[in-house]
Amino acid sequence: MTKSVFTKEYKFMLEQLVKARKKAGLSQRELSEKLNMPSSFVGKYELGERRLDIIAVLQIAMVLNINTGRLIYEIEKVMKQ
Repeated sequence: MTKSVFTKEYKFMLEQLVKARKKAGLSQRELSEKLNMPSSFVGKYELGERRLDIIAVLQIAMVLNINTGRLIYEIEKVMKQ
């Protein structure tokens, strides 16, 4: 099994998180601050250098007002392709 960081589903999820951050008008540093994480946190996961667990994804989604049910649904669609 391929590590999830390198799957098309994980890449899709990261793309959605980046789009939502930009739509919210937040820099990587600003989002990191809102998450109470080190300033490098967002940059590292956006570049695929850091793997996110489900709790981190949910925390990011909450800050960015992402509908997590919709995000999971869209990831599942990518998985079926």
